[in-house]
Amino acid sequence: MIRINDRIAIPWSEIEFTASRSSGPGGQHVNTTDSRVTLLFDVAASQSLTQLEKMVVTGKLRRRIDKRGVLSISSQTFRSQKSNKDSAVDRFVELMRWALTPVTPRKDTAVPRSAKRKRLERKRHTADRKRQRKPPGVDE
Repeated sequence: MIRINDRIAIPWSEIEFTASRSSGPGGQHVNTTDSRVTLLFDVAASQSLTQLEKMVVTGKLRRRIDKRGVLSISSQTFRSQKSNKDSAVDRFVELMRWALTPVTPRKDTAVPRSAKRKRLERKRHTADRKRQRKPPGVDE
């Protein structure tokens, strides 16, 4: 089980891993091993998420989810497949925690008096400057 938070844990059976060759510059043994790991999680078919949680995750992570509803996370930072797999799982947990954390609504606050005063002083200063640009004797 992959623990996302105190309420949600995702079983390993819902996660699939694929390995492929890493990109980047070549070198000895670099382009011959399948060290890039892609974690695939089918959000739409998940039994561990409620319908509301699926909608929230799909909305917040929509750039990482394909048309079939599968979330994919790739890792190719390390040379070993196991390290990349651990890295992909860590990133998956981070993303799911972020997506499932409720957004706290912003509290409206009043504009401070000093900010109002400064804004009005700037307006007055600008008006005075424009008034000084006019030739003498020209009225509105």
